[in-house]
Amino acid sequence: MLGVPVAAGTERTSVSTDGGSANTRDLLLGSSTGSTDVPVASSAAMGCHAATHTDNHAAPAAPAVIEAVHVEVADEVDAELELLLQTDPQSGLTDSEAGERLERFGRNEMPERRTSPILKFLSYFLGAISYLLEAACVLSAVFADWVDFGILLFVLISNACIGYFEEARAESALDALKNTLALKSRVWRNGKLVEVDSVLLVPGDVIALRLGDIVPADCRLLGVGVTGEITEGALQIDQSALTGESLPVQKKKGATAYSSSVVKQGQMLAVVTKTGAHTYIGRAAGLIAVTVEEGHFQKVINAIGNFLIIVTCVMVFVLFFIRVWGPGADTDVSLIQRVKDGLLDVLVLTVAAIPVGLPTVLSVTMAVGASQLARKQVIVKRLTAIEELASVSILCSDKTGTLTLNELTFDKPFLAMKGSTPDNLKGTGEKYTDEDLLLISFFASEPGANDAIEAAVRLAAQERVAVLKNRTEQDHKVPGYKVNNFTPFNPVSKYTEAVVTDLTTERQFKCIKGAPQVIVDMVGGHAEAVAAVNDLARRGLRALGVARTVDDDMTRFELVGMISLLDPPRPDSAHTIRECGELGIAVKMITGDQQIIAKEVAHRLGMQRTILDAHKLVDRDLDEESLTDRVEKADGFAQVIPEHKYRVVELLQRRGYLVGMTGDGVNDAPALKKANVGIAVHGCTDAARSAADIVLLAAGLSTIVDGVKTSRAIFQRMRSYALYRIASTVHFLLFFFIAISAYNFNLPTRLIILIAVLNDAATLVISVDNARISHRPDKWRLGQLMFLSTVLGILLMLVSFAHFFVAWRAFGIPPMVDQVRDDGVVITSSGGQLQTIMYLQISSCPHFVIFSTRVSTWFWKSTPSLVFIVAVAGTQVFAMLMSIFGVDFFQATAIGWQWGISVLAISTMVFMVLDIVKVAIIRAWSFELTVWLWPTSRRLAELRRRQTIRARRERVSKNITRARRVLLATTVLVAWKAALQKRRRPQDEKEVSDTVLIVKS
Repeated sequence: MLGVPVAAGTERTSVSTDGGSANTRDLLLGSSTGSTDVPVASSAAMGCHAATHTDNHAAPAAPAVIEAVHVEVADEVDAELELLLQTDPQSGLTDSEAGERLERFGRNEMPERRTSPILKFLSYFLGAISYLLEAACVLSAVFADWVDFGILLFVLISNACIGYFEEARAESALDALKNTLALKSRVWRNGKLVEVDSVLLVPGDVIALRLGDIVPADCRLLGVGVTGEITEGALQIDQSALTGESLPVQKKKGATAYSSSVVKQGQMLAVVTKTGAHTYIGRAAGLIAVTVEEGHFQKVINAIGNFLIIVTCVMVFVLFFIRVWGPGADTDVSLIQRVKDGLLDVLVLTVAAIPVGLPTVLSVTMAVGASQLARKQVIVKRLTAIEELASVSILCSDKTGTLTLNELTFDKPFLAMKGSTPDNLKGTGEKYTDEDLLLISFFASEPGANDAIEAAVRLAAQERVAVLKNRTEQDHKVPGYKVNNFTPFNPVSKYTEAVVTDLTTERQFKCIKGAPQVIVDMVGGHAEAVAAVNDLARRGLRALGVARTVDDDMTRFELVGMISLLDPPRPDSAHTIRECGELGIAVKMITGDQQIIAKEVAHRLGMQRTILDAHKLVDRDLDEESLTDRVEKADGFAQVIPEHKYRVVELLQRRGYLVGMTGDGVNDAPALKKANVGIAVHGCTDAARSAADIVLLAAGLSTIVDGVKTSRAIFQRMRSYALYRIASTVHFLLFFFIAISAYNFNLPTRLIILIAVLNDAATLVISVDNARISHRPDKWRLGQLMFLSTVLGILLMLVSFAHFFVAWRAFGIPPMVDQVRDDGVVITSSGGQLQTIMYLQISSCPHFVIFSTRVSTWFWKSTPSLVFIVAVAGTQVFAMLMSIFGVDFFQATAIGWQWGISVLAISTMVFMVLDIVKVAIIRAWSFELTVWLWPTSRRLAELRRRQTIRARRERVSKNITRARRVLLATTVLVAWKAALQKRRRPQDEKEVSDTVLIVKS
């Protein structure tokens, strides 16, 4: 929590981002509401933000201690509303006034929009793949094919149930936000202090805030005590869940206390300024409510489904037209019969086109992955977040509590010399030690104080000072010493004081701890200490001065040192950020703390320090493209509010990035909801947990790396399955379209469904297959996926027709046979033996291709798991045995061992040949190729943008190379010149020496 440096000796009043002046802890540095503070100094039990202070004692030439100004991001109140806030604090509003305003402004609660569970369930029957399934169901019912109808309906309902029960609901985030509001409030109404429901508060109401209260609405502090007395005191308010600040902030008269923050100290009257959806937390809830975008995974599934449904519709329409009105149509049959026969053929083609198990297989794969992640303390609330986590390329991380510990700790201090004076800073030449500093500060700390700074100082002392390590009581009893008197912190003196007796020598001395500028004044000045404090301030560390008396009269103070305090990075954060970088994920820090603190933490984490102020996100002089460039290049943002975090995520998404967002507070909830993957960290609020897709049960971000690696393995499995399934579908469509149109040949619907269901059931085990983890964010690359699967599908179709013609032409197995019905009518239908041969070929050949599609490189470079091999091979052995011996229920005619083994052997060899095609296409694929294949205006514009960026980088690289050459040449010349001078120096010295001797002689 830092601020803008202001020289000591100048009078200033702190302004708080959270509204308010200084407090003890803030004295140390100041506080912020989406801001930070620069160590101003604080005292032990203190809380002085950066209160007004005039330094009258510092020597004119002495360096000044930098103090912090706390900048508040305050909400504007328009003039009309301001008039309504001029309520008499001692009487409040009347009931009639409150009623009128309640009608005008509404209740002080979050507006809710609930979706009917029935409508929500029905929504899962929408989408391209669902439409195909529904069309097939209708056709099956029309022709009374109840077995097929039942199978298709079961698959349709199963997919809908999985989606309905696994999806996270947006309403839960609103519920959690609503639950953070206070239920009852004490309000001045009709001249009496009464208790009313918080939902009935209106702007202009005068409310009483006391220790432990949840602030019920945004309100302005009046500087008036609950009993009506004027007070210069301040409230200490914890708003960390709203703003991301690690410490409670001090707020005085005129500051804004935000709804849902908690009063930690003090009491005061306040006037309500905003209620309900207009409050700080209400705007966060509003951002969550409007974030209802379609998920990335759903977009991918819909794109695949749309591709298949377009191809299917075109082929179905052409086939139906040919069968009913085409040249080969049987004109001896009635039009109604031809329409019926055409619809039957359409049913076969539609069933073939449906990737029945695509949503189910992908959902099961993600569910298995979710189970694996749960064992690593990563709870997945929304299954599709697993796929999106694999594709995340930018991770926006909250600082406080996520990258840092969210607790003040003792950092490297400044230690003064023993016996030092303003004129002799070296003193005896012996430095005070860390133990000396902590022991003196421990004496001057208030035991049991509910103050983060006091707690940090006492904890550090107990951990590091030998005489304190074995103590259990939180009091001033220290072995060998006796605390005679303790004076707590007050905002006037700005320090705490203790009188201590050393029981060994029976000598008494005073210990003081407080604001650095005050302690420096009391020791008469100390230039080195001032420089150290200012350095700490510039780095965002909080500082506390510590001194003790060294004379018997206890009047002359000697500086012991300056304690520095920081909310430190978690031990694993730096390593986690490095690992993210190795996985191709850029980490951006987004924090409500001040810019200076964010830069210090970034430096300690090994991040770059391009941390921008949040106001850079609302620069009206920049267009959106330039603003997005700024966000893309920045390493983080400081002093942000929920709208800023939301905006950062939004801009990055518009640039095409998949964005992950981590957070733990109410202020993070909108961005968590907006991000492709919202990650609530350990110890988060209910609002953050509800808005997130993934919840971490372990502290820190290290488990995210485990999540990314696991999700990328899952992604590879899903993409390999999708590639296989689309190729199979294209193969089905093309083969049956041509076979039915040209040769009137098809398969029984049950065999087609058996292929789809049995093969997809087998590929469910892809969820436990071995997978290669990518070192870059994974992408679906739908253009490549569609193109490659289409090419593989066409090649598979050619292989299928090769089997068809070889069996027909070479071995004389006819595609059509004449059959005599019971009534004596001769009908022509597909030949049963050729149907079974083609069933086995269509079942096995595309299915074996999954051994190739499971990796993007050569198939032998990644060994599939044993379970996967057994499952895939097992289904095809079953299909082979069924084909060899025949099964009447599935209308499969026996074909014998020779055909069964031959077809399976050829299918095994075909997938190896297709693997060559796959690798060649993947290696040749590029964005330039996609533009050439499909030159849309958007792609051409993107290509030009990339070429411009590439050209700029090349120019910069060439300039850097030239500069390096010049630098190298200059360095060589300087070194050469220095070497020559070094060689000439002895000779010159000798000449001078000889000259001197000559002169003397």
